[in-house]
Amino acid sequence: MGLFSFIKEAGEKLFGAKEVEQAATSGAPNVAELNQKAADAIKTYIEQQNLGVIGLDVGFDGASGKVTLAGSAPSQEAAEKAGLAAGNVASVSGVDNNLQYPAGTASQYHDVVRGDTLSAIAKKYYGDANKYPVIFEANKPMLTHPDKIYVGQKLRIPAL
Repeated sequence: MGLFSFIKEAGEKLFGAKEVEQAATSGAPNVAELNQKAADAIKTYIEQQNLGVIGLDVGFDGASGKVTLAGSAPSQEAAEKAGLAAGNVASVSGVDNNLQYPAGTASQYHDVVRGDTLSAIAKKYYGDANKYPVIFEANKPMLTHPDKIYVGQKLRIPAL
């Protein structure tokens, strides 16, 4: 799937990001331990999404903010959602999504900016604002309500 970039300051706050970043830049002896703690938190968050990923392995590098995913997803959609779940975590600047999945059609992605709504995004990609539920469903369970999107969040825009 490749490497995707994210806004590092936006997203779910799952771990002590400042602690990890400071340890990584100062060369503290507990950097590996802190990176593993962050990777475990991200892995737990992905697993809570119930995407069916088997053998999920998550790595985190606090110095670069990069997450690496490995394992096997039941579909391209599940692999994409796992990548988005990892990337939409505070202090993550990129995700190298190496999850394996059966062949399918590729999705587009949208970075939420100020003033965006799911309806406006649907209008942009599909030409019909009333197709916002397609985008909402494609981003569940990371999205819990169509009105709860935030600036910097990356959304999956599936093909119709």
